[in-house]
Amino acid sequence: MGQLDNKTALVTGASTGIGLAIARRFATEGATVYLTGRRRAELDTAVAQVGDRGIGVQGDVSQLDDLDRLFAGIEERSGRLDIVVANAGLGDYGPLGKITEEEYERTTSVNLKGTIFTVQKALPLLPDGASVILLSSSAALRAVPGLGVYAATKAAIRSLARTWAAELANRRIRVNALTPGPVETPGGDELRAAFPQDNQSAAAQPAAPTPLGRAGHPDEVAATALYLAGDQSSFTTGAELLVDGGATQL
Repeated sequence: MGQLDNKTALVTGASTGIGLAIARRFATEGATVYLTGRRRAELDTAVAQVGDRGIGVQGDVSQLDDLDRLFAGIEERSGRLDIVVANAGLGDYGPLGKITEEEYERTTSVNLKGTIFTVQKALPLLPDGASVILLSSSAALRAVPGLGVYAATKAAIRSLARTWAAELANRRIRVNALTPGPVETPGGDELRAAFPQDNQSAAAQPAAPTPLGRAGHPDEVAATALYLAGDQSSFTTGAELLVDGGATQL
């Protein structure tokens, strides 16, 4: 028997990286998993990796019409959502003085607006006792030069986990923040490639060496997501679980 048998889960931004690893792990543990992503080809490939328990819904979490279509489909097909993983996110390199309005709008629309309305629109489908997991980032704790806007959105997500945990406690809906550190993902690789290589110390890089001497793997983050999604974390809410190899603590 799996830890998530008979559960229905949503993982946003699940085409690659951490989101895909979480979707795979949830499906392995018995859940029916809805995956979202903006790019059809990558989403189809992800659903094929997840297997028969995976259901792909193309869409952009920053577009409310896309979210309405997503949740209408989940309601029609499954009737409820036991687990919501608000994972969709992105970041641009932009030090103070070079931040553009376009980059600001892009990052805040997906990371913050997308997270807020994903969870808000999911509420009617959440039974009492459901689990909501918000993906933050160790960048919110490490002050990485050039990632100010991205880090601010991820700090806000951690704050939302506290507030929503309090607001939903009467329904026993648990809300927690999951905070990865440097993890090997396509999105992370793309962001790291944007950093200048000639004027940044190693400690300032988003993938600075961790005390464990390596970057993390998406499956390691997925293992923590499984803990937060299932009954083993039944007394955990409003918390932040760090999966960062000790980077923010040591």
